[in-house]
Amino acid sequence: MENRKYYSEQALESIARRTIKAYDPTLLLDNPRAIPIENIIERDFGLSVEYQYIRKNGRILGVTDFDDDIVPIYDMDLHEYILMEFKRGTIIIDASLLHCPNDGRLRFTCAHELAHWLLHQELYSGSGDIASMTENVKKSTDVDKAIEWQADKLGSDLLMPSGQVKIAYYRLRDKTNDIIAPLAEQFNVSKQAMEIKLKARHLI
Repeated sequence: MENRKYYSEQALESIARRTIKAYDPTLLLDNPRAIPIENIIERDFGLSVEYQYIRKNGRILGVTDFDDDIVPIYDMDLHEYILMEFKRGTIIIDASLLHCPNDGRLRFTCAHELAHWLLHQELYSGSGDIASMTENVKKSTDVDKAIEWQADKLGSDLLMPSGQVKIAYYRLRDKTNDIIAPLAEQFNVSKQAMEIKLKARHLI
């Protein structure tokens, strides 16, 4: 499987802006606030979000099905893996993230998986592979790394549009010594994700 498309950072930001604008242009114009990523996934793209325990160890946080597929899911009641059928356009989020909805990983995983859908359909459709977001696992090839970097970058841009982050930053910077925490709360993302965004924009 080859990574057929190269996306620059500017191209990914443009895709994010178009996606948000199509859902609600005021999200890019009014007071900065959290982007309703699950609503965008379901309303604008007709995708479905399901919460299942994908792996017993919680290593895989999200999966995107590009074809009708059968996926192994861990059943916590039976304490074993079962096979479940999912339709094309299903995003499976690990149910463990529902126990920590305020730490940002749930929304970032949703955004990451939507990014796969927006960028990598040509890559995965009909391949028998699925796009997945793993935690603390290094991808093995340069292609895998590039694909995951694209999904991470677009996911970040979807949740934290650069223009809105800058507006919020300049409004808050003289009012607090810890700019990261209030911005993370304002956009409903993790402090780590916000810190990465601010550094990328050379704001800290």
